[in-house]
Amino acid sequence: QVRLVESGGGLVQAGGSLRLSCAASGRTFSDYAMGWFRQAPGKERDFVAAINWSGRSTTYADSVKGRFTISRDNAKNTVYLQMNSLKPEDTAVYYCAARPSILVFTTPNEYSYWGQGTQVTVSS
Repeated sequence: QVRLVESGGGLVQAGGSLRLSCAASGRTFSDYAMGWFRQAPGKERDFVAAINWSGRSTTYADSVKGRFTISRDNAKNTVYLQMNSLKPEDTAVYYCAARPSILVFTTPNEYSYWGQGTQVTVSS
């Protein structure tokens, strides 16, 4: 069992930045692939970014490439999502997810564990 707790969300103006954190507990963090997803009201949960166990392999949704950066610190059991040049369409609840694997995954049903989410609101 892995427990995930997101933090760092909030209200920011368009063009601004936020850094989300996801702290993991319960198992060996470096055994897990990690991902970030987001869900806007009335919409499905969409993939944002993912990172493999070592941090050397990452992948991004086209909508965030060049603006968002996923990273992890295995010594701190934490994965991060640095979000720059934020747009109103980035407004959503952001979730982190984990799966025990050496690979990288981009769909929600491939992940085993989820956090409760953190709200990000970007005003125009």
